[in-house]
Amino acid sequence: MKELQLEIITPSKIGYKGNVVSVTVPGSKGNFQVLFNHAPIISSLEIGEVKVEEEGGNKLDFATGGGTIEVSNNKIIILAESLEKADEIDIKRAEEAKKRAEERLKKRRDPDIDDLRAELALKRALNRLKISNKHI
Repeated sequence: MKELQLEIITPSKIGYKGNVVSVTVPGSKGNFQVLFNHAPIISSLEIGEVKVEEEGGNKLDFATGGGTIEVSNNKIIILAESLEKADEIDIKRAEEAKKRAEERLKKRRDPDIDDLRAELALKRALNRLKISNKHI
């Protein structure tokens, strides 16, 4: 089978390394899939889901906080701001982060609250909850 080499790196760890059949990522203009012999590309990634299909049909889902992807010569490198495997997401922690972000957003225009930061925190928490719920 025609495979791609995939490496997903975060600031704190190598989140995944191996040969895969396909990868679907949350590009800044929408999701896109990378298959064998994909054209070279560098793209930014948004908060969303990274879907990996390994040889043999095993599928893995990850929550990501955004980042960058580079594809060249059947090698994919994803530099992710954060990465969590769907079945390893701490649901309680994600729910608490969601609640904190919602509380901060209720206080819009408060000079001590960074609205953009709260909006991104809420988006990350909702993404983690959505992806974890798919795997319960």
